[in-house]
Amino acid sequence: MTNEFDSPFEGQEILPRLKHKNITVGRRSYYSGYYHGHGFEECARYLHPTRDDVDRLIIGSFCSIGSGASFIMAGNQGHRLDWAATFPFHYMPDLAEARDGWKPSGDTVIGNDVWIGTEAIIMPGVHIGDGAVVGSRAVVTKNVEPYAIVGGNPACLIRHRFDEEKRRMLLEIAWWNWDDETIRANLDLLCSGEITALYKRTFAMRPDAASGTHPATGEPPCR
Repeated sequence: MTNEFDSPFEGQEILPRLKHKNITVGRRSYYSGYYHGHGFEECARYLHPTRDDVDRLIIGSFCSIGSGASFIMAGNQGHRLDWAATFPFHYMPDLAEARDGWKPSGDTVIGNDVWIGTEAIIMPGVHIGDGAVVGSRAVVTKNVEPYAIVGGNPACLIRHRFDEEKRRMLLEIAWWNWDDETIRANLDLLCSGEITALYKRTFAMRPDAASGTHPATGEPPCR
């Protein structure tokens, strides 16, 4: 098999190469797949390429996805835990009259600036919040909070990247929605741990900053 990557240090931006109608990806999110040799779309397992009635994979902007990460789709894949048999008889050509046990799990949603480690597995219907980190070979079976670091099987919270106040600031900043020019102008703080300084600068850039109140809440900004 031809490796789609020339180097383990090469990441491919997903969006320009995306063809699958049931996958949505934001800008600059990339997949680094050298050690598995395939492109990103093969990371979405059991995702039907043409049907409109299936769960979708939705990934935000500026995400980093490690080699061999897997997004398990197709809901329960026809296996019913509440039936006498988990076997999907309906999908056997000679038993197609059996009741179809397929149930959707809802869209799998990955936020912005999420880092998913090598060979991590994201189970159907999971939502992963902005800024979260998923450890290598973690099996994520439930939702992950923004800026949480999770790992293990099943994945559990290891810690949050920042305290609650800084997490709130970062979610209000939502830098991934900025245009490239604004991002470039703020790289000094984006590439630092100075969250409060970034928040204050962001607030100062907003049109109603002169009022001294937050544009969304009408309250003074975080100090």
